Amino acid sequence: MPLLAKWIIIALAIGITGYLLPGVIVQDPFSALIAAMVLSIINLFIRPLIIFFTLPVTILTLGFFVLIINALLIQLTSAIVPGFMVEGFGWALLFSIVLSIVSAFLLSAFKPTKRY
Repeated sequence: MPLLAKWIIIALAIGITGYLLPGVIVQDPFSALIAAMVLSIINLFIRPLIIFFTLPVTILTLGFFVLIINALLIQLTSAIVPGFMVEGFGWALLFSIVLSIVSAFLLSAFKPTKRY
């Protein structure tokens, strides 16, 4: 799947998740597109470093600390992107869980089928 298509699907997932959760505000589709881009860049560059440095805590918590890291990165995205607001850490944690479910569903729904 092309990168542009994934970016649009993730932006759609951010919009849907923002609609479902009252503690998350996505003002317009442009804000969702920018939030998807910023979150992708943060997940590409910052998330691996944080996970590497917190690896002992992640192992001790059997991987649940990654949820905390995801929520913090969602809050960082909220601080950077105007028009995308998350009201608190609890909403960011719930947003990260619901976003992963919605985006997995959308990515599998729009996945091209192989024809033989």
